[in-house]
Order: sequence, then C-alpha cells, then structure tokens
Amino acid sequence: MEQELVSVIMPTHNASKFVAGSIESILNQTYSNLELLITDDGSTDKRTIDIINNFSLRDSRVKVMLLNGNHGPGYTRNKSIERAKGRYIAFCDSDDRWFPEKLEKQIDFMKSKGCALSCTSYIICDDEDNETGINMALERISFDMMKRDNKIGCLTAIYDTQILGGKFYMPTIRKRQDWALFLTIIKKCHIAYGITTPLAYYRHRNNSVSNKKLALIKYNIKVYEQILGFSRFKAVMYFFIFFLPTYYAKIRKRKRDSTAYISKYKKTNNPSA
Repeated sequence: MEQELVSVIMPTHNASKFVAGSIESILNQTYSNLELLITDDGSTDKRTIDIINNFSLRDSRVKVMLLNGNHGPGYTRNKSIERAKGRYIAFCDSDDRWFPEKLEKQIDFMKSKGCALSCTSYIICDDEDNETGINMALERISFDMMKRDNKIGCLTAIYDTQILGGKFYMPTIRKRQDWALFLTIIKKCHIAYGITTPLAYYRHRNNSVSNKKLALIKYNIKVYEQILGFSRFKAVMYFFIFFLPTYYAKIRKRKRDSTAYISKYKKTNNPSA
C-alpha cells in the first residue's frame, strides 16, 4: 500500500547537543515517505547550522530554512508548515526523539479511526538520556477536555490536512502555541485519539521554556482570550477554577504512572534488583 507523504516540522535554535539524534530518529523511521522541514530560529551556535545543513546534503528529505533573528518556536514552526507538502503534519522538537515505528503505527492508527488529530504516550528522559518517567496519552480527547488543560504532547501530535480541509498554523502568541493549535483543530474535528503505547522520547530540561511554569500563566490566560474569545475576567476565572485543578491532577497522575513505569523498567533491565 502506497505511503502518503508526512511533513515533519522541526524548529531549531542553538540545538547542537541533541539535534543530530532527533534528526536521525526521524530519518530512520520504518515509514519512509516523509519530508523533514527544519527551520532554524537565528541560532548563534554555528555548529547547529553545520549539523542541519550536513543532513540536508546527505538526505534529500531534509529541507532547511535559516531565519534572521529569533522569533520564537510558534513562528518558526509556521515557516515549516508553510513549506509542507504532506497530507499529514507531524511535530518533533530538536531535542526530542521518536521510536523507529512511530509514524508507521500512528498513521495506520489514524486511518483505522478516520481521525484528524492524534497523539501518543511518550517516555520522559533527562539530558543524559536516562529515562525518568512517562506521560500516558488519553484514548479520547474532547474539546471540553482540551479547554481545561493541554492533553496532547506536541512531539507526538499528527494532524490530517485532508480531513481538516487544509493546513492549520500555530497562533501568533509567543508561548503555549501548541495548545492553542490543538484547541483550534479539535474545535473543528471534535475528538482527538491517543495511542497509549509510548512512541517518542521527550527531553525534560531544567532551562526549557515549558519548564518555566509560573512565567507561562499569562500565556495560558491569553489562549482563553485570543483563541476561545473569553473576556479577561472569564479567562482568569476559568484558569483558576478549571485549568489549575486539572493541571495538578495531571501532574499527580504522571508521577504515579512514572513511578510504576520506572519500577517496571528497572526490573526488566535488572532482574536481580
């Protein structure tokens, strides 16, 4: 059966430590009909530029764009989405990695479900690739569920432009664009589906943008205002009444799941432990 093209969206910015591993995890997919659209967001680290350019010379599926100045990940991802030619749009950041069979399993899953948006569970690791936990995907994600808190890991997300009737872009807010994007998509398709098997590795870094939770509060509220059209008062109230309790419940569940996963992982890799 013919594989339909998947466009993989990757922003880079001073990512020389991890980007080669991320790119290799995509190029080594069992699903080979893909294009990797890398947009560099004004890296000052020359090695990052050298690495991504070298991959583009070695593999015609890698297509690189270099931006002047730093615009943020949402803008940078949109520059890749603009160039995308695939039916499916997938996302992977420059410090994350995919399991070799991710695309094959996820595209088959989407076709079997007839769904426009999907995600998977993912393993959490540190800067040294030590596995530290797991985030379990929900099997079904509704628009109401997504309003309360983001349920989709961007590194695992894929959407189908054919079912949706075209491409969807990241909103122009500086942060929380992935949640805003998935809210916009799921508002149209109503339901997203998740694969509970982990198919990617998310790198948890102490200096990452997503790790600065307090600084993100205002951007969470902006999503309610700009994407859902809430008034300022309603956005703030919704954030404190619905978002925060849901978010902390998610964190508690992730800790429980991670403890169970790490315990099982240690036993599997060290049966005498």
